[in-house]
Amino acid sequence: MEAERTLRAEDVSHLAELAAQLRVDSIRCSTKAGSGHPTSSLSAADLLAVLISRHLRYDWADPGGRANDHLIFSKGHASPLLYAVFKAVGAITDQELVDTYRQFGSRLQGHPTPALPWVDVATGSLGQGLPVGVGIALAGRYLDRLPFHVWVLCGDSETAEGSVWEALDKAGHYGLHNLTAIVDVNRFGQRGETELAWDLDTYRRRVEAFGCQAIVVDGHDLVAVDDALGRARQATGPTVVLARTVKGSGVPDVENQPGWHGKPMKPEAAERAVEALGGVRQIRVTGPRPEPAPPAATPTGGPPELPRYDRGAKVATRNAYGDALRALGSRPDVVALDGEVSDSTRADRFAEAYPDRFFEMFISEQQMVAAAVGLQVRGYRPFASTFAAFLSRAYDFIRMAAISRADIALSGSHAGVEIGADGPSQMGLEDLAAMRAIHGSTVLYPSDAVSCVALVAQMVDRAGITYVRTTRGAYPVLYDNDETFPIGGSKQVRGGGDDHVALIGAGVTVHNCLAAADELAGEGINARVIDLYSVKPLDSDRLLGAVRDTGGRLVVVEDHYPQGGLGSAVLESLADLAVPARVTRLAVRGLPTSGTPTELMDQAGIGVTAIVEATRALLANTH
Repeated sequence: MEAERTLRAEDVSHLAELAAQLRVDSIRCSTKAGSGHPTSSLSAADLLAVLISRHLRYDWADPGGRANDHLIFSKGHASPLLYAVFKAVGAITDQELVDTYRQFGSRLQGHPTPALPWVDVATGSLGQGLPVGVGIALAGRYLDRLPFHVWVLCGDSETAEGSVWEALDKAGHYGLHNLTAIVDVNRFGQRGETELAWDLDTYRRRVEAFGCQAIVVDGHDLVAVDDALGRARQATGPTVVLARTVKGSGVPDVENQPGWHGKPMKPEAAERAVEALGGVRQIRVTGPRPEPAPPAATPTGGPPELPRYDRGAKVATRNAYGDALRALGSRPDVVALDGEVSDSTRADRFAEAYPDRFFEMFISEQQMVAAAVGLQVRGYRPFASTFAAFLSRAYDFIRMAAISRADIALSGSHAGVEIGADGPSQMGLEDLAAMRAIHGSTVLYPSDAVSCVALVAQMVDRAGITYVRTTRGAYPVLYDNDETFPIGGSKQVRGGGDDHVALIGAGVTVHNCLAAADELAGEGINARVIDLYSVKPLDSDRLLGAVRDTGGRLVVVEDHYPQGGLGSAVLESLADLAVPARVTRLAVRGLPTSGTPTELMDQAGIGVTAIVEATRALLANTH
C-alpha cells in the first residue's frame, strides 16, 4: 500500500474536529454512567484521531480480517476514548455509547474486553497491553509474514511496571518493526504526578536502552503526531512514540489538574465542557484499509503420531510433555514458548524440531504468557512452559488471559517437594490452587508418561486456560498406550468391590498410594487407588462410587499445600454431591528443605509410610 498522503490544511482541520468529537463523547458517556476516566481519555484524543484517520489500516466491517492492523488500549481505563473511536468509525451507535457505557449487561464495559469484536484482548490491569502486542507482532513477522502493524496505546503510569520493559526488551531482541507503542505522557497518575512526570529525555534514554527507537513528540500537535506515526510505520525496528500530553486536554475546568483521575464530570460541568469543545458532533471516519491477505494455510495430513512407552519403564512426565509437544508440532498452528528452562521443561524437543515456531522469552515469565495470548489472537495454539513455581510471577497475566477468553496451554514442571535438593524456592506448592481459581480453567496432573501424552494431545484444542503439572523424577509407566484419558475423567488403578478405603492421588502421589496399597494388602486391608489426573474438572462420579463402595473412607494425598489443591477439589466435589464421607487429607503442611524426593515426601507426610498410618487410623476410627 502507498504511504498515507501528505497532511494538508483541510486534513488538519478535520483531525481537530474529530479529536474534539472524541473528547466530547468521552465526557458524555462517562458523565451519563456516573463513572469512568474522561481526563485520561482527553489527553490521548489527538493521538487517536490521527491514528484512526490516517495510519490504522483496518476494515471495521471485518474485525477478523487477517490483514487488519491491531489496536490495543493498554491503558484500558481510557475506555471512553476507545468506545468514542468505535462510534467515529461506525462500529457502534451514539446511543449505545452514551446510554449503555458501564451499564449492567452492556458490552461497553468499564475496561475493554473481547465482548466487542474489535477488541483483541482484555486490558485494564496495567502493563499488559504492550506485552500482548509483542506476541501479535511476533506472529506477524515470523509466522503470518503479513504487513499488518500493531499499535498499543500505553499510559505513562504503567511504564513503572516491569512487564513494559520486558516487552520492549523482547521487541528489540526480535526486531519487531511492526510494533509501535504510543505512550500518553500526561504527567498525572491516580494520586498525583507519575515517577518521571514530563521528563521525556529520561523516557527516551530508557526506551533506546532496550533496543527500540524513541520518537518524542507534542501529543497535541496534529501535524507532528502524523509525522511520528508515519515514521513509526516505516521504521526498521520497534518504535515508541513518547507523546507529551496534558491530562484533561481541551477542558479548562480539569485541564492539567490533579485529583481528576477516574472521576467523571458532573452534568453541569460536562455541559460546559461540551460547549467549550464546540458541541456534539457525528463525524464518521473512513480510515485506510489493508490490502487483501491470502487465506490462512489449511493444515494437511493426519493426526500427530504421538509417542508410546513400555509399561513399567521409568519416564518422567516432563519428558513425556516434551515428546508430546514435539509430536503436536506436525500441526502448523502449534507454537511453543519457554522461560529459558526448556532443557528442564523439555520444550527444547519442540525447539529442535520446529525452531521457526519456538520463541525463547528468557527469564520473563510475564512476557511469556502475554506473548502466548498475543499469538492465539492470530489463531495459533501456544504452549508456554516454565517451572510451576515461576508461573506465579505471571499470575495476573493468566488471570487476564481468562478475561480475554484466550486459548493457551501452560506447563509447570518441577512441582512439589518431589523435586528434591533444590529446596523450597523451586517447589511449586501453590500452583494447583492458583490455576483452579482461574475462570474456565482446566487443570491436569498426570501420573505417568502415557497419561501425560494423552492429556497434552487434548490441550491443543481445549478452550480457555489449560494447565498441566509435570514431574521432575522418572516413575513407572502405569498404563497401556491405547488407554484413553478424557479430561474430566480419572482412573481406578487398583481395587474391587470389597475395598475398605480409597487412596486418592494425582501425579507422584499415585505411585505412593500404590506402594501403600501393597503394604496394606499384607495386613488384609483392601485399598482402592484412584488417579485423579483431571483436577479440574473433577470426576465426581468416580468419587461417588468410591464413597459408596468403601463406606465413605477416603485418603487424599497431594504434593501441594493443603489450601486449594487436590484435597480441596475433592471436598468441594463431595459437598456438591451432598454425600457424607470421612476424608483424611495428606498434604505438605510445613516449609520444605533440601533433601532427596523420598526424604522430603516422608518429612511432608505424603510418603508411603504416612499413607499407611493414615489409613490405619481412618479405619480404626470408622469401624
